[in-house]
Amino acid sequence: MRMGALVEWMISRVYISHHRDDEPLALRLARALERVGLESYAALYSLSPAISLAERVSFGVRNSECFVALLTERGAKSADVGQEIGLARGIDLLIIPLLEEGATLPFLVERLLPIAFSGDRFDDCIGLLIKIIRDLCRLEWLKVACPKCGEEMTQYLTPQYEVDSALQKGSCLETVCSYCQNKIYLDPRTFAPRQEKEKLKKGF
Repeated sequence: MRMGALVEWMISRVYISHHRDDEPLALRLARALERVGLESYAALYSLSPAISLAERVSFGVRNSECFVALLTERGAKSADVGQEIGLARGIDLLIIPLLEEGATLPFLVERLLPIAFSGDRFDDCIGLLIKIIRDLCRLEWLKVACPKCGEEMTQYLTPQYEVDSALQKGSCLETVCSYCQNKIYLDPRTFAPRQEKEKLKKGF
């Protein structure tokens, strides 16, 4: 790459670090990332695979290009989350903290600028995270299941300026199912499909 050229990150896999009690939030985030073509790793505590949790964590962190720390009040105080952050720092991984209102950034990431969220505004946080990743790398594809026929389809990801416009208006994005031709409304933050058009609460 020539000197002075813009550097574009290559991000295809994201590791989500979280407290075991925050697994529902981690899964919610993972599903949103999957819709925009990002594979995610997380230490899913409900699973009992043949390999240990420590090995799963090490594999997931080392095979990711981005580390997302889900720092609820529990997560920010978690020794396990702290160790995972330390592993990510040790291999110079891109770290993006998501910080719940009332929580404090752990020492290893206290100088980073977090994406703040409150319990009822987590979708806003997800939307900002996706936007940041889009600023760093090229995301091209959207995977969405039609709420009417259930078929999953792959389309071009909505341009960010259209997403920003929908967020400003508090409206949904619109697309059409390529199987049943049903109109589908998408949350512009998480790209989750909705059966009916509805106004969104403005949080950005």
